[in-house]
Amino acid sequence: MPEPRLILDHIYDLEASQPDQLFLTQPLGGGQVAEYSWAQVLDESRRMAAHLASYHFAPGARIAMLAKNSAHFFMAELAIWMAGGTTVAIFPTETADNVRYVLEHSEASLLFIGKLDTWAQQAVAVPAGMPCIALPLSPLSSPSASAGDPTLATEFARWEDIVARTPPLPGRPQRGADDLAMLLYTSGSTGQPKGVMQSFGRITAATACRNADAVARLGEEAEWRMLSYLPLAHAYERAAVECAALMDGRGKIYFADTLATFMDDVKRARPTLFLSVPRLWLKFQQAVFAGLPPLHLDAMLDNPAMAPAVRQKVLAGLGLDAVRVAVSGSAPIPPALLAWYRRLGLDMVEGYGMTEDFAYSHRTMEGFREAGYVGVASSGVEVRIADDGEVLIKSPGQMVGYYKRPDLNAESFTADGFFRTGDLGELRSDGQLKITGRVKELFKTGKGKYVAPAPIESKLNVHPMVELSMVSGVGEESAYAVLVLDENLRPKVSDPAVRASVETALAQLLTEVNQTLAPHEHLRMLVVAAEPWSIENGCLTPTMKIKRSRIEALVAPQLPAWYGQPAAVIWA
Repeated sequence: MPEPRLILDHIYDLEASQPDQLFLTQPLGGGQVAEYSWAQVLDESRRMAAHLASYHFAPGARIAMLAKNSAHFFMAELAIWMAGGTTVAIFPTETADNVRYVLEHSEASLLFIGKLDTWAQQAVAVPAGMPCIALPLSPLSSPSASAGDPTLATEFARWEDIVARTPPLPGRPQRGADDLAMLLYTSGSTGQPKGVMQSFGRITAATACRNADAVARLGEEAEWRMLSYLPLAHAYERAAVECAALMDGRGKIYFADTLATFMDDVKRARPTLFLSVPRLWLKFQQAVFAGLPPLHLDAMLDNPAMAPAVRQKVLAGLGLDAVRVAVSGSAPIPPALLAWYRRLGLDMVEGYGMTEDFAYSHRTMEGFREAGYVGVASSGVEVRIADDGEVLIKSPGQMVGYYKRPDLNAESFTADGFFRTGDLGELRSDGQLKITGRVKELFKTGKGKYVAPAPIESKLNVHPMVELSMVSGVGEESAYAVLVLDENLRPKVSDPAVRASVETALAQLLTEVNQTLAPHEHLRMLVVAAEPWSIENGCLTPTMKIKRSRIEALVAPQLPAWYGQPAAVIWA
């Protein structure tokens, strides 16, 4: 019986069949870009693979990458796979402590260093003696970067120098279906990150199913242009952009340069497929509202004669006018925000998945796209709801297990092989799934009944003044919410008139949200955070989810004073 074709086999076939087709476009700064064809990508990858093979690491050796998204992230991953290794990608915004933990826990043998903003702080986490290779555009990529730098490991080399002197690895180096392709370390919203083991067989199976779904939606002839900007260390971007493009071959991948150039990068790519997360979809909406007030926009969209031109202009302003399918994932998107984009004419779908199933579980589709639901099970996925309301999933992309954590593996699966997602959900008769919260996020107020914070946060986050929120109130007389104001609004609240306007609007928001909640879920107050939450201050994960326990600990000393005030809106 022939061996199954795995992701590397698809890549070798595409290398042979379309060597000159443009694949990756990398901004270099100053408006300059570098373009790489399939032949060029595989040539550099093969040369680096030959170099890695010269180390004679053990089969499956973990090779780490600390890097932002770039064309050479793709090439380095291919080199690692062809050389017999397992990729360990670290979020480029991780603290030195977490970088050290992942390198040590994974027993990494070598580290690729790519584009980074905080290398000076992270460098101390690299063990002495660990070989390091600087990707192009890294802080260490210039020939003189290592001169006298005490932060560097004892062996340091540049990608460009290595590929210039090293002949390419020939042939079609193979990996087994059960070989580990990658360790995906979760972003660690609670406790230490966990290493999710994904094999070549499972990432291939999930990617094949995902691509078949995409072809069914877009058609055989559609060009896939995608902007890669969400962290490639996360399963969402790795699966739906990188692996999807590597296996399908029709994709052209563009990369973002900097945060300041992001909108220009989107317009340069003019994506036909665009993936984002709710927080960023909200920011895009707020950017529109900054130039076009919501009531004014609504009035124009209500006018049949004006609406088509208005939709086109708004989407073009965001760089999304060529998008055939827009995807929101990683966290629930507020139904009102989803409806707003669909009203603009954007075919927005919602996906549900996690690192443990290689981001392949559920998606909305024609006839199964009701707001508030994440759609139906994707091809090959099985779902059921446990007696306690937990969502249980079997997916083609189901992880092999947690690295070095047999205790967690035993807890994480049912006797018949379903993964315990930790999410609470409801399954309709037509197969549509609604996520209603997290099992471990449920809390009881002094009223003694459970409150699920995520659905309430979703109601708050849709307000144009709100960027993020967190609902809590463990053991208190009632729940409360802390809000981070929209970044365009924050600098203005020192003006007493603006602050008064914000208080009035948020008090109205509190009333409206409470009217939709059960009495035991009612919020006592909305608290405006004094500082925005960020990855740097430890309140957000690298995938921009809130770190609930961290924020709760920060506000705990102030709770008695807040509850002692009669105001509905409080400034922290």
